[in-house]
Amino acid sequence: MKTSGNTILVTGGTSGIGRALASEFHDLGNRVIITGRRQELLDQILSEHAGMSAYRLDVDDPADIASVAARVTAEFPDLNVLVNNAGISRAESLVDGEFDLSVAEALVRTNIMGVLHVTAALLPVLQRQATASIVTTTSGLAFVPRANYPTYCASKAFLHVWLQALRTQLSGRGVEVLELVPPYVQTELAGPEQARDPNAMPLVDYIAEVIGIIEDADRPGGEILVDRVKMLRRAEESGRYAETYNRLNGA
Repeated sequence: MKTSGNTILVTGGTSGIGRALASEFHDLGNRVIITGRRQELLDQILSEHAGMSAYRLDVDDPADIASVAARVTAEFPDLNVLVNNAGISRAESLVDGEFDLSVAEALVRTNIMGVLHVTAALLPVLQRQATASIVTTTSGLAFVPRANYPTYCASKAFLHVWLQALRTQLSGRGVEVLELVPPYVQTELAGPEQARDPNAMPLVDYIAEVIGIIEDADRPGGEILVDRVKMLRRAEESGRYAETYNRLNGA
């Protein structure tokens, strides 16, 4: 994937990693389109980035996805990069009396079905380009989960497996499939305290390292791994899964 000269759509582009990526891609000379649920945030970001475009989109609503995808396809027929970044994170208790299935259902609907619906809706326009890329945000927790975020971690593990299949099926068709695997980053994904946590990777540092990896011509295809997430990603193959899991979960 090139880092300039693209037409890029970023879902979940109003906060956190999505907003930071959209801003960086815009500064690098790409035509950037962001989506999000809150119109006031979309308007604010557009006021700060001349030439950026935005659509209000609820990725939980398949009809809304279909409508926005049709507009994007008509207005940006050269769209060649999709960044699936929209997602939510919630802690859960699975013990008797506290197990709330509505939380799990919301996570699956947004983190899994939202990605599948958006990808399916925009894949036709991506496949019309000479080269295209689908970048999807998962998590280091897809490889070593936190026990208090069971469905969130499982949703990211699902995407990891699904992206492997998508990559194989699109091989030779001009569409590159990349998995963006963040470590614990200073965003508000799990609440405002995460953005201030000194144990989390500063967002600006994360974005800079990601762009460097994308620009590296020798980068192995498939996964975008900053150094800080490799401990989680390589835990099982290095024989340190149990140790890493126990440390992550305070066991």
